[in-house]
Amino acid sequence: MNAIPLVVIGGYLGAGKTTLLNHVLTNAGTRRITVLVNDFGSINIDAALIRERTDDVINLENGCICCSIGGRLVDALLAISSRDDPPDLLIIEASGVSDPLRIAQIGLLGRAYRLDGVVVLVDAERIEATLADPYVGDIAQRQIEGATALVLNKMDLLDETGRATVKARVEALAHSRVMIEASHGAVPTGLIFDCQALPDRPYNRAPLSAASTTATSAPAALSSFSFVTDACLSRGKLKEALQGFSAKLLRAKGFVRLDSDGALHELHVVGRRVLMTASPDRPAAESLIVLIGMFDRDDESRARAALSAAEL
Repeated sequence: MNAIPLVVIGGYLGAGKTTLLNHVLTNAGTRRITVLVNDFGSINIDAALIRERTDDVINLENGCICCSIGGRLVDALLAISSRDDPPDLLIIEASGVSDPLRIAQIGLLGRAYRLDGVVVLVDAERIEATLADPYVGDIAQRQIEGATALVLNKMDLLDETGRATVKARVEALAHSRVMIEASHGAVPTGLIFDCQALPDRPYNRAPLSAASTTATSAPAALSSFSFVTDACLSRGKLKEALQGFSAKLLRAKGFVRLDSDGALHELHVVGRRVLMTASPDRPAAESLIVLIGMFDRDDESRARAALSAAEL
């Protein structure tokens, strides 16, 4: 069975997670999505709101998904992966007081899931006050630090100076430079969905499809390009190269021929997490990697050079 893609949506209380999730579900097309909701409190209001968009919602109450609720999370993940007809995507909406990266790590304890992203929302209007709060500031900071992509939400409530201040503040804390400015949780669906199929031949740098790039005012749009080579690649150097520009990378995928055995391996990259698994059913051929992120022309040139340096 193929691994189920997993996306964790996090962010402090009131950042707009449920609004973003409902936007994503409204634009899901024919994708079959299961949503696991962890609200703060014994009554899961978020789940009720999300159920207006999908019937496949699983509740986990009482907030700290990584602590007392951890066992129930594992049970829910096992139940989902054991279905005869598993979903195309699992989205976990973490509570505002939990660590979304830790949740992703719990989800990856087995091989049933493949991480596609840890997307953290930032309440642009209140982030300074939240970070300064002696009780919750550390939580908000950890959420930002662990994100593979960030959504600066409610940016429409700030003037130009305020938006620049918020962006600089978040950049000072975050590893990821994949940042989308948003209002009312409206983000490119490509931030959540793996919209690019792996092509059979190389293709040129291009923006994501129009359907996945609407509703964003980010200074640079998500774009994709491919790297193709007939050479074998060094596993260690390839991993080092991918991690070297991971800040600009949303995700990468493909098939690579490695020096260890000359066979093709399936490649998936999210943030600094690089996963290469043998693909014995595919005949050895050229290596092809599709990269999606916030790349301008210079970024792309540097990424290509780093990948070329892994050739043998």
